[in-house]
Amino acid sequence: MKEILVIDCQYDFINGSLACGHSEEAVKNIIGFINANPDAEVYYSADNHSLNHCSYIKNGGTWPVHCNAGTHGAEIHEAFTNDIKNPSQRPNEKTIYFKGENDNVEEYSAFEAKNAAGKKLCDVIGNDIIITGIATEFCVRESVLAFLKSGRNIEIKADMLGWVDEEGHRKTLQELGGLKGVKIS
Repeated sequence: MKEILVIDCQYDFINGSLACGHSEEAVKNIIGFINANPDAEVYYSADNHSLNHCSYIKNGGTWPVHCNAGTHGAEIHEAFTNDIKNPSQRPNEKTIYFKGENDNVEEYSAFEAKNAAGKKLCDVIGNDIIITGIATEFCVRESVLAFLKSGRNIEIKADMLGWVDEEGHRKTLQELGGLKGVKIS
């Protein structure tokens, strides 16, 4: 069975300071897919910033303040805990991998994200990865490219994605779908 990577399904990207299109639907679709595949390993990435992060407009970056460590906006949507039937597939300290913790680095990709024990996602996830989550044009795209470069096979579930801009989402899927080793379903 392929492993499932859920990218940044956090409140700030769903209904908070950086709310993305199709994100509520993406969460429901991801949970349905996980429940239909109870034996799959599931990993979660999560932005985890301090108020001094370089990505924030106030610090010269591109984005509004989002996913500040310890805030509600940084939490993974509670539906992943409440609605996933198999407890081992729910977010927990072993399966949540944090990124963006270095204030001076814009880290879209989940490739080198670390869990509470300091393990890197790239060192624990397998070779066949189903990628879902938010947002297609940024964190999903960069994660796909990083895992692809490391020799993994990637399947992207198009109905399990949220996006900043729908046109950008479509263009990104077209770009990624043209790459060897990437399947879009």
